[in-house]
Amino acid sequence: MIKTLDNLKQGENGIISAFKGKGEVRKHLMEMGLVRGSDIKVERVAPLGDPIEVKIKGYSLSLRKEDAKKIEIEIS
Repeated sequence: MIKTLDNLKQGENGIISAFKGKGEVRKHLMEMGLVRGSDIKVERVAPLGDPIEVKIKGYSLSLRKEDAKKIEIEIS
């Protein structure tokens, strides 16, 4: 099943499968360490849904909900 990162709940995890953004958006996400095939886990979601804190490659990263909508996650 494929979902966007903003639709995952706290504690859910999956594998990054694709990005909806092109060009600068995609480059920005990749510079933050978000690459296809990486395991990602939602650690915490702020009360209003923004930001979303994830764990990837052993470190924590906070993402704006707008950016999280552009990341497709494969859920097993």
